[in-house]
Amino acid sequence: MSLGKVKKAFFALVSNGVRAAPLWDSKKQCFVGMLTITDFINILHRYYKSPLVQIYELEEHKIETWREVYLQDSFKPLVCISPNASLYDAVSSLLRHKIHRLPVIDPLTGNTLYILTHKRILKFLKLFISEMPRASFLNQTLEELNIGTFKNIAVVRADTPLYTALGIFVEQRVSALPVVDDKGRVVDIYSKFDVINLAAEKTYNNLDVTVTKALKHRSQYFEGVLTCNRHETLEAIITRLVEAEVHRLVVVDENEVVKGIVSLSDILQALVLTDGEDGE
Repeated sequence: MSLGKVKKAFFALVSNGVRAAPLWDSKKQCFVGMLTITDFINILHRYYKSPLVQIYELEEHKIETWREVYLQDSFKPLVCISPNASLYDAVSSLLRHKIHRLPVIDPLTGNTLYILTHKRILKFLKLFISEMPRASFLNQTLEELNIGTFKNIAVVRADTPLYTALGIFVEQRVSALPVVDDKGRVVDIYSKFDVINLAAEKTYNNLDVTVTKALKHRSQYFEGVLTCNRHETLEAIITRLVEAEVHRLVVVDENEVVKGIVSLSDILQALVLTDGEDGE
């Protein structure tokens, strides 16, 4: 994707059904970064005022201008990897840089060959593990292995304004928010990917609506919140994640009360970086 208008870029993501795209700088003749849904969320949260005021910055800003304004001193060069690198290097890079997509770029031509994601790597590892002698840790539970996040879990309620939810994405850098009822029981989930529906439906100029109303625009194929408990085995968790093709499971107790989140990055950390050093 070339450096052009922000609005057109996000509509391009929607029309192609992708979550991110490499950014090509025609002046430098190379890829300079990734445009992701996180950028879309940051723009909306930064510039939204009210339903009566059009978000000029989304309509008129160029990606280049947005990157200069938003990134400023925090600008980081594109994180990528060579096709000759090992899978271990790829997982290490994803976790160390806390990114979800890693472009595989040909060092000779500069072309993007592929984009590695947590989901695709875990799917491969599941197939690979099944062909090897069975590892004993696959029979251990999340609790025994201490996998997942169980403190300060960010949640929202059905009546939480969408703008508030976007603020949590920005400030706490989480990728999904369990929607809970008055007793803390999970009833839905609002993820960063759901935010792209605002572009698809062209409803991004009203962020005062509730999370529940925003979720009505979600795909009809949504099968509900996928959950697990801390006493399930790592193998069961991996199978559920891979088969459902989701990015995380909400950890609940026997009453469906939210207790934690276990994500693809948590699983990759446990499977590949057993010393835990690279993923911190």
